[in-house]
Amino acid sequence: MTKDHNPNVEWDVIVVGAGPAGSSAAISAARLGLSVCLIERGRAPGSKNLFGGVVYPAILSELIPNFLEDAPIERAISRRVTMAIDGNRSTSLVVDNPNWVDEIPNGFTVKRSLFDSWLADQAVKEGATLLNATTVTSLDRSLAKNAKTLVYTDRGDIPLSAKVVIAADGANSFIAKEAGLFSELSSHHYTLGVKRVIELDETTINERFNQPDSLQGTDIEILGCTMGISGGGFLYTNRSSISIGVVLSLDSFSKSKVRSEEILSGLCNHPSIKDLIKGGTDLEYGAHLIPEAGKKGWPELYSDGLLIAGDSGFMCLAAGIWLEGVNYAIASGDLAGRASAQAIRKGDVTKEGLSIYKRQIDESFVGKNHSRFQSAPELVMSPIVQNKMPKLACDIFDELFKVRDPLPKVGIPKAIFSAIKANKISKKELIQLGIRGFRSFK
Repeated sequence: MTKDHNPNVEWDVIVVGAGPAGSSAAISAARLGLSVCLIERGRAPGSKNLFGGVVYPAILSELIPNFLEDAPIERAISRRVTMAIDGNRSTSLVVDNPNWVDEIPNGFTVKRSLFDSWLADQAVKEGATLLNATTVTSLDRSLAKNAKTLVYTDRGDIPLSAKVVIAADGANSFIAKEAGLFSELSSHHYTLGVKRVIELDETTINERFNQPDSLQGTDIEILGCTMGISGGGFLYTNRSSISIGVVLSLDSFSKSKVRSEEILSGLCNHPSIKDLIKGGTDLEYGAHLIPEAGKKGWPELYSDGLLIAGDSGFMCLAAGIWLEGVNYAIASGDLAGRASAQAIRKGDVTKEGLSIYKRQIDESFVGKNHSRFQSAPELVMSPIVQNKMPKLACDIFDELFKVRDPLPKVGIPKAIFSAIKANKISKKELIQLGIRGFRSFK
């Protein structure tokens, strides 16, 4: 996959980071005839990446129409579960839709080490050069307006040169920070994802999750499982393994005395979860920063000779019922590659010349969804949603389904209002939550 090349070569585009955003940028730029160098600090693409993980491939099918022929898909998601946990109880909303696996799946699970390597392979097939095990150490942007940015790496003192650099180096982007593109950056902009991958055979997974075959999978999103820390949990079925983990507000977690392993262990041992994963063998355990601030955390996405894509630009939609990242990374990377080609052909890679990228982002689903739901991350992480909603949901359905013969049934309205009162949620809080919810998700 990797091609050796002369380090004195001047590239049209250097992409830093061979994750979904970086490889997509390299595919688009190379496809449009540019010389592209794709730099990855890991031994191979995906070796440094960690996510839940579900890929929503509608945008991938536009970039690579025949991706289903050889993409390393684990299972297509046909069941989506939203679970609220309180103590040893849980209440779940389940959506089963076998139609989601027809033709192009609505979403599918992947292993990043396999998926990222495959996507980088597509960039190489388009003509990009991939450099693995290479860390970018600094940029010299003094001549960036003149289409010459120098990229220094740990491979030696001789820099690479590019007309445009695309930063796709992840949530804690060294390049975006060095370029001063973040106006503010603090722990409340991030969450910490902690994940276990547990090996189980395909037949056992099919039986436990009531799936007809090894092609269909389950996605469970969980609220109330993080021991008082703002966040949530997840469980995804792969072909012969299960990914289970928690996502924790970095700000909230840093102020607590609870260890992330303890929180994840609590989820894995919950009565609603433990039988789904019992008897499995641990394959992987890891942690990763996730940029979940939404549009309010976006840096400037462009500067002289520089574009920011994917997690580096905080293009992860964490809006409660929508938890998406790879599709936004692919879309933004694709647009970054296209914008680079347009600017280079016009002979203007200044900030003004590259501003077309921001306009294209704003006009795409990436910008529109982030603008529309920019208040959702704060609402989802708010104390009332995190600390009161899981118990409220469990209390309501516990009351509705509990049989108290010879006492009469309480009825739905009374069950709801009794639970609201028991959870000490005032009318004012309820009204404010309703207004915030409407505004955040309209």
